[in-house]
Amino acid sequence: MSDALKKHYPFTGRYLDLDGLAYHYLDEGSGPVVVMLHGNPSWSFYYRNLVSTLSTRYRCIVPDHMGCGLSDKPDDDRYDYTLGRRVSDLEQLLAHLGIRDSITLVVHDWGGMIGMAYAVRHPLAIKRLVVMNTAAFHLPPTKRLPLALRICRDTKLGSLLVRGLNAFSLAASFVGCKRNPMTAELRGLYRLPYNSWRNRIATLRFVQDIPLAPGDRAHDLVSSVSKGIGQFSDLPMVIFWGERDFVFDRHFLAEWQRRFPRAELHRYPDAGHYILEDMKEVVVPIITEFLERTE
Repeated sequence: MSDALKKHYPFTGRYLDLDGLAYHYLDEGSGPVVVMLHGNPSWSFYYRNLVSTLSTRYRCIVPDHMGCGLSDKPDDDRYDYTLGRRVSDLEQLLAHLGIRDSITLVVHDWGGMIGMAYAVRHPLAIKRLVVMNTAAFHLPPTKRLPLALRICRDTKLGSLLVRGLNAFSLAASFVGCKRNPMTAELRGLYRLPYNSWRNRIATLRFVQDIPLAPGDRAHDLVSSVSKGIGQFSDLPMVIFWGERDFVFDRHFLAEWQRRFPRAELHRYPDAGHYILEDMKEVVVPIITEFLERTE
């Protein structure tokens, strides 16, 4: 681990063997369990400030999805890069750690779909929800998939851009924060795990796994999650939303509000997708207070 990474990410990495593949995760602190799930193209590094704050009172579990962060980055013949497999990985990790109930689930981007799929399978395990610029349902009827994602998802040019030029991770590190742009050092650390064609496989496979129509591999699972999340409407829930997110925009936020009208909402008109990075001085204290208030 480089000195720059150690400075910002001073944690002890742990690994779970999943069929011969190393699944990296953080297990920091003790107390009530908080599980934090990242999206694409970030990694557990996204949660570092929240882990540093909460681990004095809580047990923070933060995996790197396979192919991401410090987890192994296998080829397709060794790992099935699908939503269902992501949920299974999380199930195996939490079972391995003996975590079965009273989970505070913190989700962002693809972490929302993975985490809420886990929640629908294990509803009695979930105590509270912290939601940030994500989805747990299909693309809202009023929203079209942005052209840049369509190119990455459906064309050979997209594959070349994502795996050859690291365009997805590179762009995200620049546009993900709007109010407080990342320093060059932070941008480099976000992109650090994705430093070669081989190591960018998950970045591409996540985009290719976006279900847009029946028959897409993740379509049925997303449909079942969408139908099942209403059972959590009475749980304590807080939503943080950067409104300058070009994917998870007002259309997605409106859907969360429609489904969870009693959820506490904090929206930031001038913040971007990486809300926990862009607004960390504001968001981390609010999450801390939310957990204390809803114990």
